[in-house]
Amino acid sequence: METPGPFSFGRLTGPLPVALILRALVRVLLPSQATQTGGFELGRGLSVETVKPGELTPEEIGLWMAFIQADAGYASPYFHPAFTRVAGEVTPGAAVALIHQGGDIVGFFPHQRRGSRVQPIGAPLNDYHGVIARPGFAPVLQDLPALLGAASIAVNGWTGPGEGNKLVGRQTLQADLSQGWAAYDAERRDTWRKYFRDKDRARRSLERDHGALTVAFDGTDPASLTRLLTLKREQFNRSGRHDIFACGWTGDLLRALPQATEPGFGVRLAVLRAGGRPIAYEYGLYAGDQYHFWLPAYEAGTSRYSPGILLSLETMRLGAAEGFRLFDYGFEGEAYKKYACNREQTVLDGVVHAPGFANAIEAALAKVGAGPALTVGAALGQAPLSVSVRRRWAAIDACETTVTGRVRGVAAAVSTVVNRASAPRAGIGLLTLLNV
Repeated sequence: METPGPFSFGRLTGPLPVALILRALVRVLLPSQATQTGGFELGRGLSVETVKPGELTPEEIGLWMAFIQADAGYASPYFHPAFTRVAGEVTPGAAVALIHQGGDIVGFFPHQRRGSRVQPIGAPLNDYHGVIARPGFAPVLQDLPALLGAASIAVNGWTGPGEGNKLVGRQTLQADLSQGWAAYDAERRDTWRKYFRDKDRARRSLERDHGALTVAFDGTDPASLTRLLTLKREQFNRSGRHDIFACGWTGDLLRALPQATEPGFGVRLAVLRAGGRPIAYEYGLYAGDQYHFWLPAYEAGTSRYSPGILLSLETMRLGAAEGFRLFDYGFEGEAYKKYACNREQTVLDGVVHAPGFANAIEAALAKVGAGPALTVGAALGQAPLSVSVRRRWAAIDACETTVTGRVRGVAAAVSTVVNRASAPRAGIGLLTLLNV
């Protein structure tokens, strides 16, 4: 069954199966549902109990801490129970799955629900995620939808085992300062001499034109955070990316995190000032000796001085003196990161469906004429534009919990795909958006 005639959208013209349109509308209009607490039995001696983050007992939090302390793979602040506790206070649909085996808790998975779909808690602001598991217990990503009773799970920084045709590897980049700042700085300058000489010149020019430079950590200053959020939203608007702060709760998360009091966990808002005037901001998370650069922004009029890079370097210099040994720059992509980073990590990005759910949907759509389009969409699922569109949908799905927000987000995404791509590439993007 197809539309009576061709559809037309910008530079795209051609038949579009009604089933694909209906599928997209269902996904757009299905808002998040309240997370149900409780438990159910599974095979292999496993059972899952789902609770709200605030319902975790001190004993359960202690066990969680024991798990992350026993495995360096959980050193990121995103795995700390404090991040989940705070995120649970402001994130719609927030929950923690307690995985039991033989009566013992063997894993924790903090997440959020959007209808029948599951995402890591705090998404799209959560850069690293996985099941925080007892040593020796490591459920693969493909097991999670069934474990959680979900139709699918979307991830962008999965650190555990997993495979599938809708998963791709992504690199995150780190600066290892385990030998201290002086050794790190000397090695980077020896490797990238011209780059760091350019940054030294930029620093001198900034001081000459605007005054002495200072760096302060204004983690609880509401004015600095408000300005950072304003700059990020302006950046999203210029780039055509989804504004992840338009929904409200994501900004509330950044405002709530500085109130965390758990030992060894916290946030900082680093601010670079020139002549007393703020010109660059960087919101970061830390746990133990790891510091995660999270949300950077700078005043557009100062871009020629590279203020964001200068702030990151100064944050590392000062942080190393406090005992931080690893500075995580997050996902690769921005050219400047390769000059600062000397380590990388591979994580998984994509969507995994519950087998029965995926098969049923594909069979139903095939009956109404959508099969060929779905086949093409799956075949193109790892094309660069396709991956980009899927990530954009994941951000919309995570942020927007109202019909209005979802419609607005998807309409903007479709417009961006059509306006910025050739007709064939735009077709790939639209198929991906409909087939996520």
